[in-house]
Amino acid sequence: MNRKKAVVVGALGVMGRYIVDRLAALPDWEVIGISRRQGTDRPRVRYVSADLLAPYTPDFDGATHVFYAAFQASAGKAADYASNIAPNRDMLVHAVSAIERVSPALERVVLITGTKYYGTHLGPYRTPARESDPRHPGQNYYFDQIDWLTGFQRGKRWTWAELRPQTLCGFAPGTAMSIVPVIAVYAAMMKELGRPFAWPGKPGSGTSIYQVTDSGHFADAALWAATDARCANQAYNITNGDYFRWRDIWPALGQVFGMDCGEPAPLSLTAFMADKAPLWDAMVKKYALKPHRFDEVVAWPFGDYVFNTTWDVMSNLTKSRQHGFHAVVDSEAMFVRLLTQFRRERIVP
Repeated sequence: MNRKKAVVVGALGVMGRYIVDRLAALPDWEVIGISRRQGTDRPRVRYVSADLLAPYTPDFDGATHVFYAAFQASAGKAADYASNIAPNRDMLVHAVSAIERVSPALERVVLITGTKYYGTHLGPYRTPARESDPRHPGQNYYFDQIDWLTGFQRGKRWTWAELRPQTLCGFAPGTAMSIVPVIAVYAAMMKELGRPFAWPGKPGSGTSIYQVTDSGHFADAALWAATDARCANQAYNITNGDYFRWRDIWPALGQVFGMDCGEPAPLSLTAFMADKAPLWDAMVKKYALKPHRFDEVVAWPFGDYVFNTTWDVMSNLTKSRQHGFHAVVDSEAMFVRLLTQFRRERIVP
């Protein structure tokens, strides 16, 4: 058996933890997870706590693959996160350069960026976006990461792959970049307050075309990108493979909680939820929920960012399909499945 050793950077996030779980399910992978928080070791998975904002000296060797899923958010609106250049560039530099020094067996580095590469956070852009489309004007830490990694790799035996998902859908307490807990906690709060499950986005946001990426589906794509020869030094859009309008799927999401939608009610979730931590704490006790802190379970600025997008968000997946990744996910069914799981696991009532 050709055993492989993966280092997953950002191993407790909404991308990293799913990649760890995907690899841990395979008998020929050993996994080292790096994150600021300390994870719990299990067979063939070891966690290392490290602050990658400073130069890093790892205490392991023999890594064959790196999955880079770390992210340093900036304060303020989620749409501004791409401007947080220095820490996100430096963490990548510190991690990959250190791992390469101790891992002569390194084969591939998988860098996870996203569709902000095209300017999805700035306003209308060319859709469906192709990997060959030009970068949006202005700064974006993805550009700095890509430029550094491609330059650092040039002339070396290992290769890289870059993946561009859109709106990850999973659960990782303390991680801002998932829309599912936003929907789940919003629904639970509205129900507790006796209010409908109204669409909270601004006019036009519910009728624009949107797309998302299931975190488990993305982990499958990351494994493919790490091991398929065709992916060497290539970038790929990765989404569920379908498109939807929030207006059309919102009623099905409300049904998970037994709620009517009512009329759309534009709302700043960040502002509305600013004083709701005591209510959440009371709900955790009342419904015997898992004891996640309010600021740990959900990030409202990310919800405002997603729900107030009034332009089409669409990625072209032709390249990934031509290179061998054909899996698809029904997004409406995914939301229903994940929200049902949130209730079953007592994350929300």
